[in-house]
Amino acid sequence: MTGWLPVAPCTPAGCARHTGAVRAPLPAALLLLSGCALVLLGVACVPLVRLLGAGPRRRLTRHWARAVPQAFGVRVRVRLHAPDRTPGGGELVVANHISWLDIPLVASVLPGRTVAKREIRCWPLLGPLAARGGTLFIDRDRLRALPAAVREIATALRSGSRVVVFPEGSTWCGRGGGAFRPAVFQAAIDAGATVRPVRITYRTDPHGSGPTAGAVAFVGPDPLAASLWRVVRAAGLTAHVDVLAPIPADGEDGRRALARRARAAVLGAGDPLQARQTAVASDRANRPAESVHH
Repeated sequence: MTGWLPVAPCTPAGCARHTGAVRAPLPAALLLLSGCALVLLGVACVPLVRLLGAGPRRRLTRHWARAVPQAFGVRVRVRLHAPDRTPGGGELVVANHISWLDIPLVASVLPGRTVAKREIRCWPLLGPLAARGGTLFIDRDRLRALPAAVREIATALRSGSRVVVFPEGSTWCGRGGGAFRPAVFQAAIDAGATVRPVRITYRTDPHGSGPTAGAVAFVGPDPLAASLWRVVRAAGLTAHVDVLAPIPADGEDGRRALARRARAAVLGAGDPLQARQTAVASDRANRPAESVHH
């Protein structure tokens, strides 16, 4: 493992488990078909949607992205803690990373250009959709590719684009989380962009009081097909998306401080002790390596 290629300790056997009610195979199969059909429809319609103006294109993207988790049987709850756009300049959206569902969930509220690992381009269904949607594919296998990736993201931000990144560098099961790798935050500083933290949680009831939904965790060597089936079999899943207050990239002590502040916001570190522990842990994890990844 390198700093450019961080790996979470989560495994499918240890983390991706659903302890609540399950759907029968037939209803689950119908949800799987409906979800895949909706993704395919999105792939087919991308060329036509790109012909629309920016406003209609964003609205259609949001509606489609919101429908994708629902088609797979996942309820969606969104809370806006601040306006969804800061006037002027680009916006770097950073979120914790648990599942492939995170991508449409963020797009349903803050559609933008997603930063993803190069391998996703070859995924069935999601790969072609990501490529046509303007995804910034990053080569994580070469540490020397990091500066070019940062420059590419900064260029997109300077043009006024919204760029979506999952700076933990890998998916986690949701019971904890990795450090936010600071490299991508340098792009925000270079471009003078705003950083928008987003918190994603999955629960087994719509009000968020139930246990964490491990069924959605897409971790380790988990095959995409197995993850899709686990999601549609798990009944009562609800995704909660909290769009948090923006953080200016200027006025910080540097990319590491900006990464710590964004991570603390995403983790909901409300009390001083937890905030200090989060900052110390993140700083220690960030020092030897930097990465940017979906």
